[in-house]
Amino acid sequence: MRRIHVSNALGAFGLGFTVPYLYVYVAQVRDLGAMTAGLVLAVFAVAALVVLPFAGRAIVRRGPLPVLLGALVTAAVGSLSLGLAAGATTVLLSAAALGAGQAVMQPALATMIVDCSSTENRSRAFATQFFLQNLGLGVGGLIGGHLVDADRAGSFTLLFSIQAVMFLLLVGVMATVRRPRAPKVEGVPAGAAKGSWKQLLGNRAMVQLCVLGFVLFFACYGQFESGLSAYGVEAAGLSTSALGTALAANTAVIVVAQFAVLRFVERRRRSRVIAGVGIVWAVAWGVAGFAGLGQVSQSMATAAFVCTYSLFGLGEAMLSPTVAPLVADLAPEGMAGQYNSAFALVKQLALAVGPAVGGPMGASLHAAYVVVFLGFSLGIVVLAVRLGRGLTVVQDQPGVVSRVVARGGVSSEPAGVRA
Repeated sequence: MRRIHVSNALGAFGLGFTVPYLYVYVAQVRDLGAMTAGLVLAVFAVAALVVLPFAGRAIVRRGPLPVLLGALVTAAVGSLSLGLAAGATTVLLSAAALGAGQAVMQPALATMIVDCSSTENRSRAFATQFFLQNLGLGVGGLIGGHLVDADRAGSFTLLFSIQAVMFLLLVGVMATVRRPRAPKVEGVPAGAAKGSWKQLLGNRAMVQLCVLGFVLFFACYGQFESGLSAYGVEAAGLSTSALGTALAANTAVIVVAQFAVLRFVERRRRSRVIAGVGIVWAVAWGVAGFAGLGQVSQSMATAAFVCTYSLFGLGEAMLSPTVAPLVADLAPEGMAGQYNSAFALVKQLALAVGPAVGGPMGASLHAAYVVVFLGFSLGIVVLAVRLGRGLTVVQDQPGVVSRVVARGGVSSEPAGVRA
């Protein structure tokens, strides 16, 4: 588990280390123009959407560790090629390899966490993963920003080379992992992967969770660096430094509050925690409306926006030990990789659609933007409550059930009956 968490942290570090500077690198340093730079960012999303459906099949048939090692090597090749690329075609192909490799890492690592944890400690394992990911992103962005110089192409080559070496280092670290002990599911027929998609779509709770997940990522993560930033600049008149402060506050809340929130979340039903996230984010959108639509001073608008991003961070800290373990608990034995890949695909779709919808709205339709996404946050509450009605006691509140069993008690209901 320690090796898995190291990989999560360093993978996030690499993402924060390079991705924020891709646009400048392609458009200005390599002088390929804004259109090519935009295509590179789009290729990241498209590559993930293409490979994730196949990643689930590979994880089920081969196990998460071989898939993870392949993804790390692919990402390393993509990163190094990107640092050396000079033409548009090479840059796009390199970005596709890097994006595909990084996308496949997510479900592979999540499946390994499932294999190396129990129902009792799974929430804590995923909370630790989220904590380290945010810490890695923040530190990576900070260090990367001090290394690069738009006037020196060599500084970007160094940046991408360091990232490639990091991925190869992780190959060596993860190659020593001896769990899961049976990475390959034996006796899987050739058509089982296709059948598993049919089985997944037949799992009503999982389908509901995927719909809920799309709304969660669309209404929050898909707005951070697109619609919400545009709204802050255009409606609230924020400076780029104020936006940077708000983003830093978001990360700080996650890092500081994660394990305090975990103790609160572990004692409560997962569906109610997710509904609580919807309420917290609805308040966040209300504060954002006050910042941009109210007649307030610049300092008050800045403080309100910092509060908005902080509230989003609190909601994220509540989600990290809740949603990912629930995906694992909904998966039949041997199918965690398929379910993790499906949920990662939903997340990627939301992250692709979110900026496309929210960006133009946040920049020009200020009141409508706040109202629409406030409505999405309240929709999270409704979807979470509906999801809870279809979950078993073990799926919705595993911590309480585990404590009852540990004490030798008897649950008042069978595992398949709703609390």
